Amino acid sequence: APLLGHPRLLYQPTAFIFSGRLLTIILVFLVLAISLLLILPGIRGKSRLFWMLRIFISLFIGAVIVALNFTNDWAEARMTTNTTYKSFSNVVVNADVGLHVGLYGINITLKGNPPIQFNETIDYNEMFSWQDTVEDEYEEALEKGLPNPILYIAEKFGPCGLNLPYRYSGRYASATLWTAFCSWMLANILFSMPVILYAGYMMMVTAAFIFFSTASFSTIMNVPQCVFSIGTDSFKTEYSHSFWLALATGFLCTIIGLLVVLLNFLIPEKIKEAFSVGVDSYEDEDFSYEEGFLNSAFLDGVTISPLTSRVLCKERQATAPPCDKTK
Repeated sequence: APLLGHPRLLYQPTAFIFSGRLLTIILVFLVLAISLLLILPGIRGKSRLFWMLRIFISLFIGAVIVALNFTNDWAEARMTTNTTYKSFSNVVVNADVGLHVGLYGINITLKGNPPIQFNETIDYNEMFSWQDTVEDEYEEALEKGLPNPILYIAEKFGPCGLNLPYRYSGRYASATLWTAFCSWMLANILFSMPVILYAGYMMMVTAAFIFFSTASFSTIMNVPQCVFSIGTDSFKTEYSHSFWLALATGFLCTIIGLLVVLLNFLIPEKIKEAFSVGVDSYEDEDFSYEEGFLNSAFLDGVTISPLTSRVLCKERQATAPPCDKTK
């Protein structure tokens, strides 16, 4: 029976591998990628390859930051053991037991080896979310008759004191990840403006918040680790795929930010040209866009734009003396 007075876990029969939220995130970013790739045929020359790399790298970073909030493999542990299957029964089965820890809860898997034993398919995948007082929900999981290994692991998070550290570290990690996502969006906006230096700074800010999230989750490792003993075997949780992916994404953002800042100081004009910002197509002419677009030029008694006046002047130079560009 659950121990009253301890924070418990909210039981949710949610799929672990095929998470609806993760599928939604993947679909959204795939649609964005396809939409942005449709503009590539309109980009000429070597800029097309550079734009394609920008699109894929930027969307990869954004998708990873959002997806990491909903993955359940920041830390995990697995083992294969012989264990009792149900309460009040001496039946022993051989099964693979898995514990997967996310930012919002834990996921416990139990798969028989082989899957069918004693005329029953052993294949469980159960989700428990962090909550303060959920004795009723935990009792519901007991009444459902879940196998002993699943109930044992879920119950251990209460008396071992793991629920509160994991819950608060997960909340802080999630908050910093959402802040990193906001920084990533601001960096992309700045990359489309003639302020490339600040875009590089924002990429480093994005990396910093990603590192803050990993540091927040790492605080649970300072808590005395609870040993999970099932049958004759035991295991402890260790960092898993999402944690290392967050670190790798943080380093990627750091490298991008440092390169942009460094190149902006060494070759500012080249970096602006690469990002297609602040490029004047008529650099060989003594002409100011700031003044040109605010004034009108007159040619043959007709009011025209300064840019059109320049084009007409160039056409006349082939057959007549140069005309006055200021007219």
